[in-house]
Amino acid sequence: MSATSTSTSPSHGRSNGPSDGPSAGPVTRGAPDADLHRARALRRMRAVALGLLLLAATVYVATHGQDGFWGYVNAGAEASMVGAIADWFAVTALFRHPLGLPIPHTALIPRRKDELGRGLEEFVGENFLSEPVVRERVLAAGPAGRVGDWLVQPQHAARVVEEAAELVSTALGKVRDEHVRSLVEDALVPRFREEPISPLLGNLLAEAMRDDLHHGLVDLVLEELHGWLLDNPDTVTEVIGERAPWWAPTSINERVTGRIHLELVRWVADIRDQPRHRARLALDSMLRQLAEDLLHDTDTRARTEALKDRLLDRPQVIATGIALWDALRRALEGSLADPDGAVRLRMRTEVERFARRLVEEPELRERLDGLVADAAVYAIERYGAELTQVITQTIERWDGKEAARRIELHVGRDLQFIRINGTIVGGLVGVLIHAVAEVL
Repeated sequence: MSATSTSTSPSHGRSNGPSDGPSAGPVTRGAPDADLHRARALRRMRAVALGLLLLAATVYVATHGQDGFWGYVNAGAEASMVGAIADWFAVTALFRHPLGLPIPHTALIPRRKDELGRGLEEFVGENFLSEPVVRERVLAAGPAGRVGDWLVQPQHAARVVEEAAELVSTALGKVRDEHVRSLVEDALVPRFREEPISPLLGNLLAEAMRDDLHHGLVDLVLEELHGWLLDNPDTVTEVIGERAPWWAPTSINERVTGRIHLELVRWVADIRDQPRHRARLALDSMLRQLAEDLLHDTDTRARTEALKDRLLDRPQVIATGIALWDALRRALEGSLADPDGAVRLRMRTEVERFARRLVEEPELRERLDGLVADAAVYAIERYGAELTQVITQTIERWDGKEAARRIELHVGRDLQFIRINGTIVGGLVGVLIHAVAEVL
């Protein structure tokens, strides 16, 4: 905003002397209520300071040429006028030329606003955005304890979960199929092509074998296979019968296929029920050898990588990735939309548990406060200069009169106390000097 176009007071650009008190106080048209309030307060204090000056002048004129007690009053009034005018000059010289005269070292703020902005920037950076100050204030605030005290309230924990669920649901809804396709094609597939998969599979298989994690999967497969064989005897005998000689009698084929089905069911049951069955041991040996080959055998690793590349070349890979994402998204959105869904219940449980830990564990609060302080210090070190530069850049955009007007609105009222104090202190000093003169 331009100072020349928005000022409604002639004192904005020049000073009319001590009499500018009641009518001064620049106000911008359309200014916020806070600026209007500051302008009214400034005018009131200027009126008080001017009133004291006029009172001193009146007393001086009324007591001029008198002796005795009134001589002291006259001397005090004279000194009050001198002090009031001198302090008016000092205060006015900060913002404009007194009486509109280009007196040297006056209108300091309009002429040196850029230096003032840079000095203010350095002052804020050195005294408010330094690491010790920031760290001390963050630790003194105790953010972890405050968060814990707030979250421990059930309604607050529920609100956090509700807001988080809504945020996650919105984020999930923003992800489109083309985004997933682009992620798979441009990021995941090229990365999978570059990354050898044989060592990864070999290590995973070796760790699974070492911890016997595969036994649960084998038991599940055997249980399902045994149940399928019992429930589908006709299918089994039909498959086996297709391999029988064409010239064999049907009755013999039926007895043979039935016997094979029975033995197959018994064999699978034996493997299922005997942890040390030879088939299980053979499977373990085969898997251990496969893990070893994936890690160290050149031919096995080459075949595995070739298989990986063939799989990645198939268009079904992208379609599968999109389908998996859609299924996961629908499941998450459905659970997040349900206030009693598993995801929300789990989130609420974890939030409440975390809140209790914050309240009950001082070590956790101290550790989290330290992390918050470190984050604040990092942000200040990285972006503090940009923050303080806003001060300089903003003041540089103002013209001189605009800068003076804004600063005067904020501090001008308090500066009027300098004029008031100068009037009072000047009068007291005048009385004291007159008393000393009388004694001498």
